[in-house]
Amino acid sequence: MESQITWVQNKSNTAPTHAGEAATRWTVEQIEALFKLPFNDLMFKAQQIHRENFNPNQVQLSTLLSIKTGGCPEDCAYCPQSAKYDTGVEAEKLMPLNEVLQAAQAAKDKGASRFCMGAAWRSPKDHQIEQVAEMVTAVKGLGLETCVTLGMLKDQQAKALRDAGLDYYNHNLDTSPDFYGDIISTRTYQDRLDTLDNVRDAGIKVCCGGIVGMGETPTQRAGLIAQLANMETPPESVPINNLVQVEGTPLAGREELDPLEFVRTIAVARITMPKSYVRLSAGREEMSESTQALCFLAGANSIFYGEKLLVTDNPDSLKDELLFKKLGLQSV
Repeated sequence: MESQITWVQNKSNTAPTHAGEAATRWTVEQIEALFKLPFNDLMFKAQQIHRENFNPNQVQLSTLLSIKTGGCPEDCAYCPQSAKYDTGVEAEKLMPLNEVLQAAQAAKDKGASRFCMGAAWRSPKDHQIEQVAEMVTAVKGLGLETCVTLGMLKDQQAKALRDAGLDYYNHNLDTSPDFYGDIISTRTYQDRLDTLDNVRDAGIKVCCGGIVGMGETPTQRAGLIAQLANMETPPESVPINNLVQVEGTPLAGREELDPLEFVRTIAVARITMPKSYVRLSAGREEMSESTQALCFLAGANSIFYGEKLLVTDNPDSLKDELLFKKLGLQSV
């Protein structure tokens, strides 16, 4: 397994760019130094960069729907949808198009601007891509941005989704290269990078982040951020997930990450990927309002909105509306 200091990247060894602009190449050591800054200094730096690139009081809302739940053959140690673990999640068939459209319309009515669809597959078959493509086109017809996460993609499958109108494809790196083997054995880090290449080559925007609180070291946490920030084109959307521990998975019972360390992770993601949407993702149900407020201050400007994230709980819409009102945040 590669060291976290080894640069694992999609194609180019040149400096990464975003929207045609030159970007900084970050070493793991430089990112570790950001993590070690005094908290106030880190927050100030992150807030400065955030304000240079975004309206600091606007947050993009996405809703995530599981369109095919459970029965995944992968062994991701955090995932309750793996067929290898007894978590009470049953394998289901692909959701019918009309039910997906109903959920998308409901999400739009509640204020979401992006509708994300996830299927528990290792790698979809071509006929499944055709079915999802039909969903993408129909959801786009409602006036929503679309995102899907379906596992590993071949180049022609990515192009088929592009032709259907897909805006974003989500495929997380999960963690740093040297910790990855402790979490997943059924696909390699390079498999993930290859899928991201296929998505990028098809002209689809990339949604790619990771999970913290899985037992990784601070250096490995910095290694994940380095992998994301040093992509030739950094992801347009970067979900930062705080591990949701599910009974029956190998990671259940792990020591929880300190909330302020999670806030630091958001801030470092903002500093190293200034033009990306940084999404405060899984784990919000367990977070206090104060922790979430600090995350927004640190540069998070996207959330998953709605009561479920695939099969785990998420704050209900009313809670988020009340929190936004307290903080003076606007949804977009």
